[in-house]
Amino acid sequence: MQTACAPLIIGGAAVTAVALTEDRRSTGIFIDDEAIENRATLRAKTRFGSTIHLNVTSYNRHVLLSGEVPDEATKLAVEEEVRGSGNIAKIHNELVVGPNASLLSVSNDTRVTGVVKTRFLEANRFQANHVKVVTEAGTVYLLGIVKRSEADAAAQLASTTSGVRRVVKLFEYID
Repeated sequence: MQTACAPLIIGGAAVTAVALTEDRRSTGIFIDDEAIENRATLRAKTRFGSTIHLNVTSYNRHVLLSGEVPDEATKLAVEEEVRGSGNIAKIHNELVVGPNASLLSVSNDTRVTGVVKTRFLEANRFQANHVKVVTEAGTVYLLGIVKRSEADAAAQLASTTSGVRRVVKLFEYID
């Protein structure tokens, strides 16, 4: 059994290494982003449990909060809880007041994210791994460190994808 798992582990490490060499973030920031996501999610889930549906996405220490919360007070409290996890440059609080997303909605968002990423690859107008794609309730959030032309191309491709209701650009620009 261990022999069968080795290629998967090695393959996963190879994919991560390739992603890191093409990423505009430093290796340290890449690792920080992973840690921010884990710490922030743990803090919020520990405090609020299943009363919220929360996705935490960090890119270059800019954090996107997406999902659903029961009320405005909880929305603000979740942001403060996440901010307390430290090492965050900026928070984009896109939490929506309403019932938690259904399994069907989450599945559709996952599909939309996959289609958008595939369209990025097929269009070959920019390095697709420079743009992080997050979909929540049909809204596609785009994060990354990009040129303005790359941001425009990504937004155009995302906005013309079936199932996308709205596109929100949360980029950092390098030009």
